[in-house]
Amino acid sequence: MTLAKPTFPAPDHDHRRCTADALQHAERVCARRSQKFTPIRRHVLEALLSSHRPLGAYEVIEALAKTMPRPAPITVYRALDFLMENGLVHRIESRNAFLACAHDHDEAAMVAFLICERCGLVGEVPVAPIAQSLQTSARATGFAPRMSIVEITGVCAHCQN
Repeated sequence: MTLAKPTFPAPDHDHRRCTADALQHAERVCARRSQKFTPIRRHVLEALLSSHRPLGAYEVIEALAKTMPRPAPITVYRALDFLMENGLVHRIESRNAFLACAHDHDEAAMVAFLICERCGLVGEVPVAPIAQSLQTSARATGFAPRMSIVEITGVCAHCQN
């Protein structure tokens, strides 16, 4: 995973550019994988890209309902599943919410989520060496790890200043 973007964007960053870049990234990923980036998938991703905070599925539905007929929950969940399978969205387990991702990795990449307790922003950092060590330790006990999610709460640098 390459971190071309800062972990936490500056409060005054060009969010329109940020969103446009993420949508272009999603288009490239889908084209490379011969996947269809349907209008509903695009709308769901755009809703998640509206901020750098995770949204629950029903918050996504509410956001979409402002500009289009209210989609059925199953439609949004299917779009979220597709976006997660293609590494374009992550699920933040502790928040039961979803976060858009513009990093170049797939759904199996090992990352940690840094969750700011003050502003709600979520950053993403690679943790492959640490996660590999945890998996090795788990396997040594006979345990077969299937999924590893690391979520760290604290205060981002912007909120500390």
